[in-house]
Amino acid sequence: MNIIVVGAGISGLSTAWSLARKGVAVTLLEQGPIPNPLSASGDQHRIIRRAYGGQGGYQRRMSEAFEAWDAMWDDLGESHLVDTGYMLLSQVPGDEGEEYRDGLIEGGYAFEELSPAETAARYPFIDAGTIRFGAVSPEGGVLLCQKIAAALRDWLRANGADVRENCKVTSLDAEAGRVRLETGEELVGDKVVVTAGAWTLRLLPDLASSLTTYRTAVAYLTPPADLKTAWEKAPVILDVGGSVDGYVLPPVAGTGLKVGAGIHKYKCEPDTDRSAKAGEGEKIRNYFAPPFARIEDYGVADVVTCAYTFTEDRHFFVREIGRTIAVSACSGHGYKFGAAVGHQIAGGLLSGDVDASRRWLEARD
Repeated sequence: MNIIVVGAGISGLSTAWSLARKGVAVTLLEQGPIPNPLSASGDQHRIIRRAYGGQGGYQRRMSEAFEAWDAMWDDLGESHLVDTGYMLLSQVPGDEGEEYRDGLIEGGYAFEELSPAETAARYPFIDAGTIRFGAVSPEGGVLLCQKIAAALRDWLRANGADVRENCKVTSLDAEAGRVRLETGEELVGDKVVVTAGAWTLRLLPDLASSLTTYRTAVAYLTPPADLKTAWEKAPVILDVGGSVDGYVLPPVAGTGLKVGAGIHKYKCEPDTDRSAKAGEGEKIRNYFAPPFARIEDYGVADVVTCAYTFTEDRHFFVREIGRTIAVSACSGHGYKFGAAVGHQIAGGLLSGDVDASRRWLEARD
């Protein structure tokens, strides 16, 4: 079997890895470098965690996700996961911080709940007067995206895969499994896996009824000097509570202090507005007061734009069209399942049961 994978974000890289380790001939095509700074997987770091609020199917699948990452670390010879643990904050009744905590309770997963005063004493960057509670768990942390992409690229080449960087696919015949490159070259696979993220609709425009592309951005902050050490020892903050859908990744293993907010997005083509706008970093930073104290003391070191695809219900998307399988995560929540996505898609291709892979990735049970 010869498989062509279009797109070398985490889903494409892990699918190629899962196939190659089973001895399948794989050609991986990426329109930019690997890692590609414009891709959703090209930033410094992403969150991995158990908590999933009302999406219990994903919460239960996290055990398999952790196992898949462990298998990848074994192959790569090094782990690119920093076990910071994670924290939830709640500012108002019914916010996402509370939903995540209640999901952990319902699933029977252990965590430590803290009063506002206890939270601020342990994490002095939090303003105790703005939160209802904190909750912390050691099960999770930070995935180092750029290191993972570079390591998988090198592993794939060392294990016989045809990895092509700066190789843009301009058209796709999904039924025939044929791709045309910008150079004019055509490739035909027994199967084609499209993991092109925000660029998926360029190749498969008929999926526009299911997938929507958004542009967002994250900010890297410079904390006040007296809080620098506290942030370096901090867990991931999965949700800061309130209404901004805010998350925070601490500065670990050479990364920066990253903040992002789910409300900071708009519909946009993936190549449009990829430069930060004037004042955008400060706008993103200011979403985080509350619950951060002294927000004006945080400098903005950098702003990085991202392009994502979303499904309406924020579940994974898998569609089989002729010889082609389109795979799309929803927003950034897909990264933590990256290694498991590879296992699932490779397994479906080799067994002929892609529908079983779809059911696992949609996680509706």
